[in-house]
Amino acid sequence: MRYFGIQLFAVLLILFSACSTETKVEKKKQPFVWEGANVYFLLTDRFNNGDETNDVNFDRTKETAKLRGFKGGDIKGVTQKIKAGYFNDLGINAIWMTPISEQIHGAIDEGTGATYGFHGYWAKDWTTLDPNFGTKADLAELVKIAHAQGIRILLDGVINHTGPATEKDPAWEEAWVRTCPTCDYTSYKATIECTLTSNLPDIKTESLEEVSIPTELAKKWKAEGRYDEEMAELDAFFVRTGYPRTPKYHMIKWMCDYILEFGIDGYRADTVKHTEESVWADLKKECDYAFRTWKKNNPDKVLDENEFYMVGEVYNFNVSAAKAFDFGDKQVNYYDYGFNSMINFEFKYNAQKSYEELFSSYSRIINEELKTVSVMNYMTSHDDGSPFDSAREKTYETATKLLLCPGTSQVYYGDESARPLIIEGTQGDATLRSFMNWDAITKDGKTQDLLSHWQKLGQFRRNHPAVGAGVHQIISEKPYVFSRSFAQENYSDYVLVALDLEKGVKEIPVSGFEEGTRLRDAYSGKTAKVLNSKIVMDTQFDIVLLENL
Repeated sequence: MRYFGIQLFAVLLILFSACSTETKVEKKKQPFVWEGANVYFLLTDRFNNGDETNDVNFDRTKETAKLRGFKGGDIKGVTQKIKAGYFNDLGINAIWMTPISEQIHGAIDEGTGATYGFHGYWAKDWTTLDPNFGTKADLAELVKIAHAQGIRILLDGVINHTGPATEKDPAWEEAWVRTCPTCDYTSYKATIECTLTSNLPDIKTESLEEVSIPTELAKKWKAEGRYDEEMAELDAFFVRTGYPRTPKYHMIKWMCDYILEFGIDGYRADTVKHTEESVWADLKKECDYAFRTWKKNNPDKVLDENEFYMVGEVYNFNVSAAKAFDFGDKQVNYYDYGFNSMINFEFKYNAQKSYEELFSSYSRIINEELKTVSVMNYMTSHDDGSPFDSAREKTYETATKLLLCPGTSQVYYGDESARPLIIEGTQGDATLRSFMNWDAITKDGKTQDLLSHWQKLGQFRRNHPAVGAGVHQIISEKPYVFSRSFAQENYSDYVLVALDLEKGVKEIPVSGFEEGTRLRDAYSGKTAKVLNSKIVMDTQFDIVLLENL
């Protein structure tokens, strides 16, 4: 009997092991797709102060107009929040930071006070970081820590203009920049060969004239002891590429250095329509080369096989219009010049529509008209004076429509915490750029509840490529239920979402899941079994996010 018992135990053990082996079979790894990414956009200076010792540099001590000076945010501050899991909790898988290159040292006078280049769009030297933002070591750590958590890093690429000229920052030579006329946008040329404002030197990216390094830049590099090194790198770049030494190709070389040195994953290209389109095609070509080179040199740090990503800011580009942007006398399709995506300035208006009108129209446009490219949707931004919800009265709706809509989502820092967008005493876009409201997140219960809503939706989007990159299909009008499906090679993803439900017990029609399948609601954490093509769920919420266990 003892022998029989041992035999029976052995048989059971074998059967149990076989069953265990079957249950351990894993699905193909979930791919990261930019078309469905959840991007967090932050002003580096306004997000989190990780190093108070770098708050003042270059004697930037003038009294400024309200929210027009540096406030202390830096790269270390962003890294701290990555380490703390803040972005993972939000379901963020890419961070877009405003430019971090060295800014002009001086200030310009505007109205009630001075303005410094805290926002990062007033570059003085593309080859180094502004000490207010941090060091190259800080940037290297940020990219390393972000990548370890599956978060990509987008930098903001400015190639159109330098910073304003000040007593401390003389304008570059005429061979490099123009200081007039100011753009009047009446034609293609009057949008490109001109300055955005009266004191914002425009780089002559269209110039075919070979140039020497700007006198001010050469002087600066020599004083810092790195002139020979920078010139040697430039020489090597022009030898490798065969490009002429025009302003455009100097700019492209300096932007690609951030890829080669740090392994950043993409650029958000600034003021795209103010530069001839060939600039972006050349930039993308060199960025791709730099990204491949970085991957080859750092095989242990490669996240995936995606190419370098570029999203363009063509001001007033609308997804419902034709792909080409109309200058009046010329149309340009920037997707043909290296861009994977375009920022969609129309989304905040489209978001006034019902859920189904919004979702179905975007699914059709993205999956049929755009196909291999996409758009980046936003509700709030740093320079859009008419956001979807300036008074922060529709914060839950903002999250639901943005994070569940097809396309790439761009969360502007503080959307998730109702950071105020109306600041008394500010001028222009400064009202959109207050410091992140961390105290409210820490202490205010309503803010914490709102943050939880953004976190649940964000994680659902991050965990399911189908949400942003999939095909939308309505299942039921009342209750409102829809599906999203996504397939890529031998990976597939399918989810169901129900909105505007009754709180408490709710019966939801289900399609695409077999009878008896147990589904999880990613919003409440509860599970239910599919019976008669329905599930019954009892939660305190009016939203259900269904995924296969």
